[in-house]
Formats: sequence, C-alpha cells, structure tokens
Amino acid sequence: QGFLLCHFNLIFVSLLILEPSARLPAPQGVMVYSYNFRSSLRWSPVEVDGGPLLYTVHFKTAAFNQWDEMNCTRISGTECRFPQLLNERSWTVTLRVRAERGPAVSDWVQSEPFVAERNTTIGPPRVSSAAEAAFPHSLLLSITPPFAPRPGELLQYRVSYWENATRATRKELKTSSSLFKITDLKESTLYCLEVRVELQTLYCNISGLPSAPQCYSTALSEATTTGYAILIFLLILVILIFAIVGLFLIQRYHTTIKYWSQAPFRIPSHFEEYLQDPSLTFPEVLENHVQDDPCDFLSVVCSGEGSQEGPTSAEDKAPSPGSSRESE
Repeated sequence: QGFLLCHFNLIFVSLLILEPSARLPAPQGVMVYSYNFRSSLRWSPVEVDGGPLLYTVHFKTAAFNQWDEMNCTRISGTECRFPQLLNERSWTVTLRVRAERGPAVSDWVQSEPFVAERNTTIGPPRVSSAAEAAFPHSLLLSITPPFAPRPGELLQYRVSYWENATRATRKELKTSSSLFKITDLKESTLYCLEVRVELQTLYCNISGLPSAPQCYSTALSEATTTGYAILIFLLILVILIFAIVGLFLIQRYHTTIKYWSQAPFRIPSHFEEYLQDPSLTFPEVLENHVQDDPCDFLSVVCSGEGSQEGPTSAEDKAPSPGSSRESE
C-alpha cells in the first residue's frame, strides 16, 4: 500500500511539473458579432509551432449559470455561429473559447455578456418605388425590412428626404407602414431619401443603419402639361407667321433685295493700272497682262478642194496686238 501511495505521488508531481509546458496560448480578440440578430462568436487564431489548433466553445445564460457545449467542439475555424437555442433576443448570453491540441489546452477566454435586442446591429432596409407612374406632388414608396419582427416588437421607419439640388431643406417623417406616401412635394422635382429602421421592444429601442440615398422624381401636373402644350403651339404659330411674312417680303421686294445682295462692282486690274498711270498706252497695259490671261489652244482643220494647208493652231491665226494696231 505504501508503494502504491508513493507511486501515485510521483505521477501527481510529474503532472504538476509537465502541466505548464502543456499549456497553449489563449485565443485573443474574442467578441460576439451580431447583424440583424444573426450572431456568432469570433476570435483571432492562435499561432504556435506544430500545425493548426482546434477550438471549443461553451455558453451559459443568466438564468442558468452553468457552462454547456455548443455546436462548436474541437473545430478548426475561428468563428462559431449561435445555435437555434440561443436565438432568444432578450437572453443574456456569455460565451468562452479555448484552444486545444491533443492533451494540451489553453485557458478559457470569456466574451462580454451579450443581449441580442441591445447589442445587435440592424442593417438598412430596401426601398423602392411602389407606383408605375409618378405623381405630381407625392411619392409612393415601399420598404422591405431587414428582418421580420416578433410578437411584442414594433418596427418603425424614419424617413429623411430632401430636394436633390439642396440638402439644407431636409425633412423627416416617421411611419410604421411598409407602404407609405410622401406628400406636399414640388412637381417635376427630383427628391432623394434615406430610411432607417427603429426596433421598439418592451425593454429598449434600437436604431438601425440608414439606407443608401435613393432619388425619385415627381411628375408634371395636368395643368402644367396643358400649359406647356399651349406654349409650344404658340411658338410654332409665331414661327409660321414669321416665315409667311418673310416669304411675302422676299417676293415683293426681290429686286431691292437682289440689288443690295450683289457684290460691289470692281474695275479689272489692267484698267485700274491704266487709270493710275495715264502715261502708259492702253495696248502696253494689255501686253503686260497677256501672260497672265489663260489661253486655250484651238486646232482648225479645213477640208476642201483648194485647201492644201494642214492644221493650224489658234496662235497662228490670231493676230498679234502689233499687227492689229498697224491695220488700224
């Protein structure tokens, strides 16, 4: 018996000596994340030599102060989703996690007490226009909530809207209906809006995240549409009247219009040179400009009994300025 007692003491002392070396580092960053009442426990991975570790998660509630296993025992991931049992929004839940590798384990790390109806993040709703055709002085909108309320809970929507041109005239309204109308708006105006959800329970109120701004335009009223049609008709009528009057004036005063629209008369350059220098004789002025004048060559072919001459060019037939002067 004494031998067995001594052997047991040796084993116990050996375990006490080996226990510190068998401890693993504890997980860090343990926190509950909850979005629209879908909750999970997350933590940072423990990095040690020898490969990846496994993790185990326990939970307890304020009503039953006893740790119990979740559906996350010896898992390789760093996230554990809440089971259906813990979906009660008013429960106070505390969780803990530790790292494991074979017989080696880490210390337990607890999260802060979590109450879903106080600590969850409510996302923005989905907003859309509920009318196929726009109204002149109102907008009909439909809201899809991010989750369905439970009995005893009330969802309300806080709507902020403003003209797209300026955000200084921001207005707000509050409604509990998912289909509502914003009235007293300007016609043919672009309005932008954002909506956030407010959850009211027996114990607290939670305000959600606002939706992304969306813009919708109001329509023209019948009176304005009729006024625009009359204005367009009058403009077309005025244009037609001006066109008819213009055609009449053109037909009646076409001679005067033609006179004033003609280009001014200009003296040819050789006459202008002669007038500027009267000492020059007129034929000399012509000779100065002969080279500048374009000349076409013409070949004349004569056929007949007495014709023995071949083709001659227009240059041979054309008299020179000197010969014409002598003939005169």
